[in-house]
Amino acid sequence: MKILVIEDNESVCAMIEMFFSKEGIEGRFVNDGLEGYEAYKSGDWDLMIVDWMLPGIDGVTLCRKIRQEGSDIPIIMLTAKDSESDQVLGLEMGADDYVTKPFSPLALMARIKAVARRYQKQKPDESSDVGTSRLKINKETREVSLDGKPVTNLTPKEFDLLLLFAQHPRQVFTREQLLERVWGYQFYGDERTVDVHIKRLRKKLGTAEQPFFHTVWGVGYKFDECVDGHEG
Repeated sequence: MKILVIEDNESVCAMIEMFFSKEGIEGRFVNDGLEGYEAYKSGDWDLMIVDWMLPGIDGVTLCRKIRQEGSDIPIIMLTAKDSESDQVLGLEMGADDYVTKPFSPLALMARIKAVARRYQKQKPDESSDVGTSRLKINKETREVSLDGKPVTNLTPKEFDLLLLFAQHPRQVFTREQLLERVWGYQFYGDERTVDVHIKRLRKKLGTAEQPFFHTVWGVGYKFDECVDGHEG
């Protein structure tokens, strides 16, 4: 696995590098946002770890820029900011996960492995296509189309969440179930990330009249193409 780490704290980089060595991970460490962006453009990375506060360009701006260019590379945001608004902002800008300093290296490695497993390319199989009357999803190529038009602005986690819902139409999922099945591990009880991703999917795929993703009050969410899906 090849991971690009954009972090300006040398001690944090040294700690991460030590654990990378133990895990057999090839890492490149850059301490400037602009240099990190150039490294991202010039390399073939499996995952990125981006610090929030960086010289040159901050991590949130960098994350947003990468997503605007259409990249679905998994991004873990690493930061000392721990307020709810900061976490939501990082996720809204396209980060797939959020690790607050100070952190346990073992916990970081667990999240890296979970994210990496989620985005490994799936082997071709006969059931690579998932579809509804309006939505078509190819699990192998991770391509999505709505009413015959390609949808190209989904982040990796948004795609995984959409795929799960499309595979189980009208099934109600709790936030805890979604965290476990899409994120692949316990997300430290923080369910706000589910709400943020559902909100983004509604904006990207649905309309006020037909949101696709419906709130089931007191329980969680379900996917339903019907307009009267008891949305919230």
